[in-house]
Amino acid sequence: MISKRAQSIKPSPTLAIDTKAKTLKQKGVDIINFGIGEPDFDTPKNIKDAAISAINNGFTKYCPVPGTLEIKNAIINKLQRDNNTIYLPEEIIVSSGAKHSLYNLFQAIIDPEDEVIIPAPYWVSYIDMVILAGGKPVVINTTDKNNFKITVDCIKKVITNKTKAIIINSPSNPTGSTYSQSELKEIAQICLENKILIISDEIYEKLVYDNFKFISVVQALPQAKDIIVLINGVSKAYAMTGWRIGYAAGNKEIISAMTKIQSQSTSNASSISIKAAVEALNGPQECIEIMRKEFEKRRNYTVERLNSIEGINCIKPEGAFYVFPNINSVLGKTFNGKVINSDIEFAEYLLDQAKIAVVPGTAFGAKGYIRISYATSIENIQKGIDRLEKTLKGKI
Repeated sequence: MISKRAQSIKPSPTLAIDTKAKTLKQKGVDIINFGIGEPDFDTPKNIKDAAISAINNGFTKYCPVPGTLEIKNAIINKLQRDNNTIYLPEEIIVSSGAKHSLYNLFQAIIDPEDEVIIPAPYWVSYIDMVILAGGKPVVINTTDKNNFKITVDCIKKVITNKTKAIIINSPSNPTGSTYSQSELKEIAQICLENKILIISDEIYEKLVYDNFKFISVVQALPQAKDIIVLINGVSKAYAMTGWRIGYAAGNKEIISAMTKIQSQSTSNASSISIKAAVEALNGPQECIEIMRKEFEKRRNYTVERLNSIEGINCIKPEGAFYVFPNINSVLGKTFNGKVINSDIEFAEYLLDQAKIAVVPGTAFGAKGYIRISYATSIENIQKGIDRLEKTLKGKI
């Protein structure tokens, strides 16, 4: 009864862990959830007010499939303001979240056996989205020794006549690593020479730290614009995860193909969420800086505490709201009579014994690591890391 396509993919491990953690919490268990990638801040009031106004004014009907001209113009203005890049309305599509934008894109560009280069650690859905589209993921492994970043030399080694695209996620989920302008320029140049599409997932662009200046790949090499598709949205920067608004900007032929696919699946994104997103992009931006500063404080505390624990090694990320500590020194050891042989077993042990939810690095294509989200209060972070430390000392 079930298609081979559906059997070829797995459910999102981050959502599965978050569901388990929330289920335990509903049962009264005191869980510290480091598993989900979602800001703990509320959506700013001006954005919520825009949605309420849309409802009260009857803006509750179907919209054009790729989004209204109003939101397209808001995105165009944002891209010009923040990324110094000019797009036309026909080069923009609005979807039900950045994840939906990526899904549409893979369906639009991939033919059977087309190869997509994916640096690991990678966001959990990239691999399965490529497989669903009939493509072949080609993974380039990285480690904390090279700050979880690929180089042009890495890319050259895996390019074949079937290479269709490469995914660049900067700042990265799960590692928080970011690419500099010079690094992006080199990657864009090799892709331009080999006619490889660059899929640039920039959903965390506003969340960068230590005075790091985010640069979009399209800024790094403007002449490569025609082979670049930018993926972004309002979920992370404006704490609007549940509103489900993402967008893509790129070659109008690709955007047109994505629009056709979307027309046969979801049609337009929510009309009410569209109005809220217009306000987010056009309205006051101070809310971003408030959240960014708080995330930076949490990152600093989290990294310092983790590195003070024997057996844990954690580099300081430049962006997003995750750390990706190396736990290889812990593996093979025994805790409460149980030998922990993998990051998966370690994550399970932490949830069962210490009541901490983390995501094993294996879910991101990187064994021997765990992902910890610091998109929670400093009190929760302190409490959770205290439990982690006690676990490793055999006191839990």
